[in-house]
Amino acid sequence: MTKTTDFTKVFQDVLASFPVDASAFQNAFKTQAAFGEKFSKVALEAAEKSTELSAIWAKETFSRLSDITKAKTDPADYTKAVTDFASKSAEAAAENLAAFAEIAKKVQVETVELLLAAGKEAQDDASAAVKKAAADVQSVAKKATAAAK
Repeated sequence: MTKTTDFTKVFQDVLASFPVDASAFQNAFKTQAAFGEKFSKVALEAAEKSTELSAIWAKETFSRLSDITKAKTDPADYTKAVTDFASKSAEAAAENLAAFAEIAKKVQVETVELLLAAGKEAQDDASAAVKKAAADVQSVAKKATAAAK
């Protein structure tokens, strides 16, 4: 009565009775890593395209600014240069914003496709794990029944 019961052996026996398939965890990790890689690829490609587009837009804007800063002989030429700059800048903004929208649209479509694929694969993995667990439990139950006879 004064001696404390050591439950270590009991827990080891209980845990040994429930076989755990570590390959399921490894497969889940590999699947998650693969999807992480695909999502990262989508994000990095979008960032690269957006950066290139921004750089081109900035370069064109600086080029147009150089036209404004050139010395003119007639004051009306300054007004014309600023008007031309504003007009071309508005046009470039519309084109570039449309290009950014296309990049965002592509990212959205690819992300949805990846999420759908991930969901389907998770569903398939879960189904396979449930089937395997059911088979394992059935096998253990048969062994227990056979041992009890």
